[in-house]
Amino acid sequence: MNIQTERTEYNNQKVIKLFFAKIPRKKLVIDYMERSRAGSPLPKVLSKEDVAKLLNSTENIKQKTMLSLIYSCGLRRGELINMKITDIDSKRNIINIRHAKGDKDRIVPLSEKVLALLREYYKKYRPQNWLFEGQIAGTQYTETSLNHIFQRGKTKANIKIPCSLHSLRHCYATHLLEAGTDIRYIQALLGHKHSKTTEIYTHVTTKSIQKIKSPFDDLDI
Repeated sequence: MNIQTERTEYNNQKVIKLFFAKIPRKKLVIDYMERSRAGSPLPKVLSKEDVAKLLNSTENIKQKTMLSLIYSCGLRRGELINMKITDIDSKRNIINIRHAKGDKDRIVPLSEKVLALLREYYKKYRPQNWLFEGQIAGTQYTETSLNHIFQRGKTKANIKIPCSLHSLRHCYATHLLEAGTDIRYIQALLGHKHSKTTEIYTHVTTKSIQKIKSPFDDLDI
């Protein structure tokens, strides 16, 4: 043990002795202790270019369509897996999201480009009930398999940013906000109950931040 370590331990012992000498010994009531608050990390967001690389790295039409739907509609993985063929309204270009989080329904717009992918996928796979079936006909696709698809695509696209399948939902919201979409519409599209949940995306959008001029630029140096 070196001198610095001995000095640290000595100081710690002094603090402990002072505590027990000055503070009346009372029963410690755990319920009254204030708990430290967990941090709220900002969501991981990929650029549009990285999202494109990820989707293009997936050659299987079924897998590409699933990832494209999650990004283009801001879906949770469970919402995609629970989607049925009848939830796609191609005439109105909308998708009905049924029994989502909180057992609430909502509608989201369907991109023409994603609709084209869906039609190509449907012609090849001919699902019967669930929009995306597992290996056995009539069964649902699994969340585990969906996560594997994302991770393989991420590796193939050489994306180094730590992110998960759910990050595509974050990308959808952030990219909409950066494009000027009103945050109230984004809240409805994501199915958020409270606006504060949606407001977190104002902290990760970069377009507005990039427009801010640094005061350094006004210095004559």
